[in-house]
Amino acid sequence: MDPEVSLLLLCPLGGLSQEQVAVELSPAHDRRPLPGGDKTITAIWEARLQTQPWIFDAPKFRLHSATLASSSPGPQLLLHLGLTSYRDFLGTNWSSSASWLRQQGATDWGDKQAYLADPLGVGATLVTADDFLVFLRRSQQVAEAPGLVDVPGGHPEPQALCPGGSPQHKDLPGELVVQELFSSVLQEICDEVNLPLHTLSRPLLLGIACNETSAGRASAEFYVQCSLTSEEIRSYYMNGGPEAHESTGIIFVETQRVQRLQETEMWTQLCPSAKGAILLYNRHPTLQSGAGKSHLSNASVPALSLQL
Repeated sequence: MDPEVSLLLLCPLGGLSQEQVAVELSPAHDRRPLPGGDKTITAIWEARLQTQPWIFDAPKFRLHSATLASSSPGPQLLLHLGLTSYRDFLGTNWSSSASWLRQQGATDWGDKQAYLADPLGVGATLVTADDFLVFLRRSQQVAEAPGLVDVPGGHPEPQALCPGGSPQHKDLPGELVVQELFSSVLQEICDEVNLPLHTLSRPLLLGIACNETSAGRASAEFYVQCSLTSEEIRSYYMNGGPEAHESTGIIFVETQRVQRLQETEMWTQLCPSAKGAILLYNRHPTLQSGAGKSHLSNASVPALSLQL
């Protein structure tokens, strides 16, 4: 396993549909106040604004834990979520004291993530009609992992369920949060790759991966099929979308080569969230069109298509 990423949850083979996921949203699942107060979070945020004035705060869902249970007619996943913010993420998970906060959380609460914001992200292993996986080269202007290669993704947004207001736990029914979780990954694909929504399949949840370079921050990774070929997707991408500024290039990798992607130079260019998505994808061989084909030799591995 790559030290930059760990797997928190592996869903049953084939992934879970939206109907198989439920959410319990509660203040009990929020971050604990920092020992000595949250003044350091404010200081970190104000310092970051001085160097990156374009960033902005927004509410996020916080992953506390997840419970997978066997039931009829199929497996059910319960996500225990709280509320947090991007500001708190930068002031905890990304702070220089993140390691100490994890140690202190384990001591004080029996939970090393207790003091961390841990906003839940989403990511997509997006498969084209001609069996390629889609990756994006991140812009140097983004706050996280600038210049690295990622899968399409972002965050489910509490604000989307409470437009014009300040999201509160009591105002966000669990079924609507699940809907936002699954729809947000499709919205991120549409915004980042500039694809029409009708070309995308319903997402399947593959599992949850944790970014160990940001103190264990979790991301729900999905499988999504697109009815367009890689060249058609390239054309849409080059026309630019709402979030075109977040990336500088598109990369296509044949699905049959992804099982051995960790052996290639490209793996070192992937940000941790993308590594987590690929590790989970590779644990669902039934989704891979290349399953059952002969193994590739080292010499045949990485024919990549890069558009800058």
